[in-house]
Amino acid sequence: MHSDLFATENMVKPATTAGMSLQNAKSIVYAVNGECYARQGSMIAFRGNLQFEKQGQGVGKFLKRAMTGEGLALMAVRGQGEVWFAHEAANCFIVDIAPGESLTVNGRNVLCFDPTLSYEIKVVKGAGMTGGGLFNSVFTGHGKLGVMCEGNPIVIPVSAQAPVFVDTDAVVGWSTHLQTSLHRSQSLGSMLRGGSGEAVQLKLEGEGFVIVRPSEAKPQPASNG
Repeated sequence: MHSDLFATENMVKPATTAGMSLQNAKSIVYAVNGECYARQGSMIAFRGNLQFEKQGQGVGKFLKRAMTGEGLALMAVRGQGEVWFAHEAANCFIVDIAPGESLTVNGRNVLCFDPTLSYEIKVVKGAGMTGGGLFNSVFTGHGKLGVMCEGNPIVIPVSAQAPVFVDTDAVVGWSTHLQTSLHRSQSLGSMLRGGSGEAVQLKLEGEGFVIVRPSEAKPQPASNG
């Protein structure tokens, strides 16, 4: 049988080391020898002896997730084998976090991560309890984090002389040590006249970077429950 479908770049290669690696631009393969964590529903294939278990969260984390819809619904993958993760053909990237480093990531952009990393869902400082997408996951420890982005990400440097303002629906993540606050970019009069659609942004100050995607969040379908 002959087809471009069976081109070498599309064929799976045997894993040589444990842990995650890019299968292609749209998926991550994880060679599991023990356990790993991933967003619920992100498994697209696996082989070997693996079990998938919904990962519980503490009360505080659960409440934050329920209020914002932007938390991190996880599953644990345990055993030995290979598993492939993807989500709606989003572009995938692997971030290697070293000891002493940390990264803040929007929960909707997390695909999978090593068990040596720890995470905590935190409210964005300066953003209060208003608006979706203002609770984010802070990853610390030592290990790899699989991140996904709808479209090609834009990484913008942040400096003390040049703060950056980002749409809260487009932000993927940022350097954890940056200072955050809400910024209003339109006047009350403009808002009363219908507004520009860009009323409030997240302001980031300090030294670091912010990652945004080239689109705003898709509207969530209404629940039938």
